Amino acid sequence: MLSTCFAVGKLHVDLTCINHRFLVVLLSYYAYALTARAHNKHVIWQCGCVLQAATANRPSWFPGSKLPDHLDGSMPGDFGFDPLGLGKDAGKLKWYQQAELQNGRWAMLGAAGILVPDLLRSLGLGGPAAQTPWFAAGTYDYFAPPKALFAVMMFLFAWVEIRRLQDIRKPGSVNQDPIFTNNSLPDGEVGYPGGIFDPLGYSKGNMAELKVKEIKNARLAMLGFAGFVAQYNTTGKTPLQNLADHLADPWGTTVLSNDLSRLH
Repeated sequence: MLSTCFAVGKLHVDLTCINHRFLVVLLSYYAYALTARAHNKHVIWQCGCVLQAATANRPSWFPGSKLPDHLDGSMPGDFGFDPLGLGKDAGKLKWYQQAELQNGRWAMLGAAGILVPDLLRSLGLGGPAAQTPWFAAGTYDYFAPPKALFAVMMFLFAWVEIRRLQDIRKPGSVNQDPIFTNNSLPDGEVGYPGGIFDPLGYSKGNMAELKVKEIKNARLAMLGFAGFVAQYNTTGKTPLQNLADHLADPWGTTVLSNDLSRLH
């Protein structure tokens, strides 16, 4: 009887110990799970705060507006402006980026090609070419017929743009000169090949900052050229002629006065 009671008592003690150990293990597991969950929440909260802070610190075209998810600030000059959602397609966004960059570069050259001859003309310099305003450039007597020059220009444009499209689809595939095969470009970013034309050594500086400056000036040049066209259609004059008229009579020569004069 005593042995039976002893055995039963020992079993009870063993079971109690086992239950206690199981309870300790169970409580430890829950404590770990709660700690891990709290840690994960803390990490997620920290990441969310960092993400929100990074988004808040990004320059925006309209302060306080929600920036599109597909514009993460990695592109030069990305201020979150895409009201029509044209950049949601990642493939098209790459093309739009290059299209803006190249059109902006042409606009900068075009704006300089309009303003510099206009300035030389006002100073009595530049020869016969400077005496022809930009909107009458097609009437100038060039070394070849204007239609032939236009056809050659369009052919060269098409050749360059096709190669640019190939470079976008497969970066580095057009780095080698198709005629002089010994000449090739180093590996680089699409739109910024580098290594072949850098007389001022800009590529050795802060490229990220220079890219932003370039795209800002490119956008300004595109808007400026649109303004030149609108000015000509309104006044029939060059940009510097319009500026001189405005400076001579700031209150009488304005955008409103020019538009109102066309209505009479």
